Amino acid sequence: MSTPADDVAALPLPGVATRLRELRRRRGLTLEAAAQRAGLSPAHLSRLETGARQPSLPMLLGLARIYGTTVSELLGEMPPEREPVIRAGRAAPREADGWTYHETGGPGRAMQALRVEVPYGTQRELVRVHPGEEWLYVLTGRLRLSLGDATHELDPGDSAHFDSLTPHRISAASHGGAEFLFVHTLLQSPDPHPYHPHS
Repeated sequence: MSTPADDVAALPLPGVATRLRELRRRRGLTLEAAAQRAGLSPAHLSRLETGARQPSLPMLLGLARIYGTTVSELLGEMPPEREPVIRAGRAAPREADGWTYHETGGPGRAMQALRVEVPYGTQRELVRVHPGEEWLYVLTGRLRLSLGDATHELDPGDSAHFDSLTPHRISAASHGGAEFLFVHTLLQSPDPHPYHPHS
């Protein structure tokens, strides 16, 4: 079996811990309330805020939604203007907990677009529930999408569009990993939505 994600050293993300703490406080959320909405334990969120742990991409996505911001802002990537055209190679790809992602949309919008590379065997336990919608389109490899009690295998050219309140999990089903386009709305909920990890 692969090494548990907790023991895998993610690439350092300078300044993320401080921004996570500042954004939570700006939203008026306690550590416990933010952790519940994000599907994390308060201790885990505290470690993220002190820099003792590096967040994975799905954690960053979830926290960005809760705090009403984007992954780009959490990472400190704030372009000076809102350009409608995003050029290839504008920003270096980021890696977190095995996932590599490329920003393909502009910051500060109501939805965020990413090109994501996910290796085989990651995201074993991550199940998300949050308000909004998600759309994905498989570029290469085979993707496994769990929606509620149903599991779907998507091949290149397949897409999915679903309500994010449906508990969902994304992982690579092919040994070579998978790459997909991913668009999600950045809506946040006034009420916490519980997180139910699979054993």
